Amino acid sequence: MLTGAGISAASGVPTFRGEGGLWNTHRAEDLASVEGFRRDPRFVWEWTLERKAQIAGCAPNRAHEIIADWSRRLPGFTVLTQNVDGLHDAAGTISVIELHGSIWDVGCAFSCVESPRRWRDTALEYRSMPPTCIYCGALLRPGEVWFGEQLPLDRMLRAAQAAQRCDVMLVIGTTAVVDPAAKLIEMAKSPSTLVVEINPEPSRKAAWLMEVVLAAPAVEVLERLNASVGAIDGS
Repeated sequence: MLTGAGISAASGVPTFRGEGGLWNTHRAEDLASVEGFRRDPRFVWEWTLERKAQIAGCAPNRAHEIIADWSRRLPGFTVLTQNVDGLHDAAGTISVIELHGSIWDVGCAFSCVESPRRWRDTALEYRSMPPTCIYCGALLRPGEVWFGEQLPLDRMLRAAQAAQRCDVMLVIGTTAVVDPAAKLIEMAKSPSTLVVEINPEPSRKAAWLMEVVLAAPAVEVLERLNASVGAIDGS
């Protein structure tokens, strides 16, 4: 399963590219890139803390809960998510690969030798802005993967392996335009794999890459699928 921002929309988490999406009113180059951070780290941190505050007030929705239940019941079930909100984890999902990291992680902007690469920091405000690394005093940076950065190799390899061995891939709430995450759909594509898109509006890849397109909100479709899964396994 590959999930994007659309699955968290019902929880109140803003999407990026849909109607009212964040990238319609903000430039990704200014707010989610190394270059933008170098130009104005305070601005990037203010935007990040605003998003963290929004997400802190959100809870997993019914779609997250169904996926978490499947992860405990279905052997080999894996969630590959482009989301950084942590709601899959909050719902209790087992085997989640956060492709773009987490908004709840931070790291030293200069990768000092004293610090781990990333560590968890749920603070919604800091004494000084921009905040500084607790290990060396240099600038602290948000821990999510920004535009232009490489996804961690070990994370991408695990995701690719999961995509290549799946029998069914559900693609939920993503426009499937951001690589390399979007490439995972193509990795899963084979004569023996069923690729299903669940999105209120079909993506640009729907016509040529998906065997089935269900144009409806994730919660609505997953409720119906969950009833079918329950009927199959008798639960």
